[in-house]
Amino acid sequence: MGMFDQMKQAMQMRSEAKRIQAEIEKISFTYENGGISVVARGDFTIASIKIAPETWAEASSGKTERFETMLFNVVNGALKGVKKTTQEQMAKMMQAGGMGGLFGK
Repeated sequence: MGMFDQMKQAMQMRSEAKRIQAEIEKISFTYENGGISVVARGDFTIASIKIAPETWAEASSGKTERFETMLFNVVNGALKGVKKTTQEQMAKMMQAGGMGGLFGK
């Protein structure tokens, strides 16, 4: 393979990587429990946290430790869910793009 072909292949891989990154950023996963809802994005950032009024009232009445534990668990649930979803989508994209062999699938 000549230098020109190698450069062309590198450009194609870079383009494909950018496309995959854009697709990952579109992924989101919502996890809800105990009146708390968290949405995590494919880039592992939190898009939103919503707390039901009754859950907020309970936390405000002095049960902060229980609230903190619930919030911790819901955030982690959302991150685990988006990780799994992202991995599944990546595997599909790699297979569709003929790159499955590079990533063990």
